[in-house]
Amino acid sequence: MIDMLPYANYIIADKGYDSEAIREQVRGRNSIPNIPRKSNSKVGNDDIDWCLYKYRHLVENTFEKLKKYRAIATRYDKLKANYESMVALACIMCWLPM
Repeated sequence: MIDMLPYANYIIADKGYDSEAIREQVRGRNSIPNIPRKSNSKVGNDDIDWCLYKYRHLVENTFEKLKKYRAIATRYDKLKANYESMVALACIMCWLPM
């Protein structure tokens, strides 16, 4: 799945993706892995940019807000265009109160 991503300077993931195989695959794409180590890891978190990692939380919150719309969470629409339209409409509804 990492090979299908477009090029990015950093690849940010949570602790569930803490493995050297994934880190080497990201480095092989000339990207920098920004993945925190698990608590039982023998290597510390010295290579993490915590300021950049905090932005991952914003993305997770956006997905959480979108999933409150049942049509998006369960994907009622069969066609891609209709589903994309519902996602756009839900994003607008989340953005309007700001």
